[in-house]
Amino acid sequence: MWCALLRNWTAGVALALLSAVAPQAAKAYQVDCAILLCLAGGWPASAECAHARAVFIRRITPWPIEPPLQIWRCPMGVSERAPFQSTVPKIWEASNQSGQALGQVILAQVVEGGADIDISGLEFDFVRSIRVWDVRHYSHRERGRDDDCSESYDMRLGTYGMQGEFGWQRTTPAAAPQWVLPSRRCSSSNWRRGVGVEWEDHEGNHGYEWVAY
Repeated sequence: MWCALLRNWTAGVALALLSAVAPQAAKAYQVDCAILLCLAGGWPASAECAHARAVFIRRITPWPIEPPLQIWRCPMGVSERAPFQSTVPKIWEASNQSGQALGQVILAQVVEGGADIDISGLEFDFVRSIRVWDVRHYSHRERGRDDDCSESYDMRLGTYGMQGEFGWQRTTPAAAPQWVLPSRRCSSSNWRRGVGVEWEDHEGNHGYEWVAY
């Protein structure tokens, strides 16, 4: 049920954004709207979604580390003024054919700290599924001392709140998934440093990307 609601919502947002701009204003490409739509749809194959994903990943590449989706930069509230007229597959099809569907979006007034509509429903769980791991982890065992392992770390986890606001909190190696810390096994020198981002699309399919530095 909520997947169908999301499909209707994404269609309405995209169509409202496209209908809200005159051709001369369509040059302003709002990448966060594209990230939102493409992430929800599982990053479908199109030039716009390829660019949106590249920006999504580039934002977590140090330094600085930015929220990969800045939903406050996408004017979703405009959808309230336009009827839902289509479906997501048609949007992706138009995107692939014309190369302009997701690109023809106006730059909007920034709403800091969250979306400009209520996104607390289950249909927006894909936004809250985004997690950013900022990791510096080191474990070390002195040669000839099998029972002595020292571990040090500095780790943060970035998450999204109910309305898409982004924040950091301290975390520990025990909380990290295996793709973040593939091994905590002690050796003469075991060093892991980088930033990773994981997400789920609206169907719950999981993906992640790791950037070492």
